[in-house]
Amino acid sequence: MPTLFRFLFILAVIAGVVYGSMVALAFLVEPRERDVTVKVPSERLNPPEAPRQQP
Repeated sequence: MPTLFRFLFILAVIAGVVYGSMVALAFLVEPRERDVTVKVPSERLNPPEAPRQQP
């Protein structure tokens, strides 16, 4: 039975390290704001009209 407790303890330590690093990243790292420019082709904004079918 001691190996089961050792295994669970190791899993708990790994989970604690992962959780602690996520909390540290959330509180200590500040995102940088910057302007983003995206060029959109005019064909996507004004698609060419399809030819109309006459009945």
